[in-house]
Amino acid sequence: MNPISKQVGAIFIPVKDIEKARDWYCDLLGEVAEGEIPFGHLYILPMESPRIVLDSKIYAADAVYKVPSFHFNTKNIQAAYQFMKSKNVELMTEIRHGQWFTFKDPDGNLLMVAEC
Repeated sequence: MNPISKQVGAIFIPVKDIEKARDWYCDLLGEVAEGEIPFGHLYILPMESPRIVLDSKIYAADAVYKVPSFHFNTKNIQAAYQFMKSKNVELMTEIRHGQWFTFKDPDGNLLMVAEC
């Protein structure tokens, strides 16, 4: 039996300032920025699985995501795109193929939203 499960437990995102990143992501996800910051450099976003962990210890300018390594799901790509525009998020693409778009977080990580 293989001891490695076919599940992703957490995705780590390198961030420069853990408190600012926590506040930005929580605002984006409509969550209250609360809870502890373990070891002074981690914050686990309140999400369904997999978990997303913001980590300021692994941040370096050359460590940020230059391509999306995951996407946030949406049931309405048009509404999601307009929502991001209203939040003044740095959008990197228009909606592509009617299904997805990319954006950057304040630390320069390239992320994606996709309609599923």
